[in-house]
Amino acid sequence: GKRVSYGARAITAGGLMSLPKLVFPGGALVGDDAGFLNASRIKGSHAAIKTGMLAAEAAFDAVQAGRRNDELTAYPESFRTSWLHTELHRARNFKQWMSKGLYLGTLMVGIEQKLFGGNVPWTLHHQHADHEMLKPASQCTPITYPKPDGRLTFDRLSSVFISNTNHEENQPAHLTLKDPTVPVNVNLQTYAGPEARYCPAAVYEFVKTDDGGERLVINAQNCVHCKTCDIKDPTQNIVWVTPEGGGGPNYPNM
Repeated sequence: GKRVSYGARAITAGGLMSLPKLVFPGGALVGDDAGFLNASRIKGSHAAIKTGMLAAEAAFDAVQAGRRNDELTAYPESFRTSWLHTELHRARNFKQWMSKGLYLGTLMVGIEQKLFGGNVPWTLHHQHADHEMLKPASQCTPITYPKPDGRLTFDRLSSVFISNTNHEENQPAHLTLKDPTVPVNVNLQTYAGPEARYCPAAVYEFVKTDDGGERLVINAQNCVHCKTCDIKDPTQNIVWVTPEGGGGPNYPNM
């Protein structure tokens, strides 16, 4: 076989306990935009279809009633009485248990799902945002990965090329920093520059300066819009906004 396409997407896997408010004046969140993934089954297409149907029904009723630009309150209400809510409620503790380690997580998820069918009297809540859980580099063992062999493993830049990512030249960068000193003074010093590691498109790159220091270069043209940096940056210093002109990856075979 051969590599035919490439892309990346951060999965919203917090489940029922991480759902935001589903409606706002004039619109609604459905599918993975809201986080309706059932992480215990790694399935979300059925949830996207169902929530799309529920939102459409609520919107249809609102239009028939002559309403405009208000909140589709019938949508979250119908979700709470649907089979989808029942399914997600049974799996509501999955991510929380798995965050406590593979063995304990597997044991407790097995007890909840297999013995009780998810109908347990307790609910575990998410205690921290994702970016707060990144450990300092001093507490971690460095991992040395073998170089890409070009057959089973590949470098990021050649992979980005086949994602057909494109952004209009000379547009304002859609990736900005609240404080340009933070990447070097905090992220690099404390966390060994995680943005240069977790980005699947090699957007972030630490390069040497003439005075022997380092600086962060943002190759925004490479961005495949996975949103990992916006989620995982430990200082929440990276700001991701929609690029102009609809730029980004183009997935013809995915």
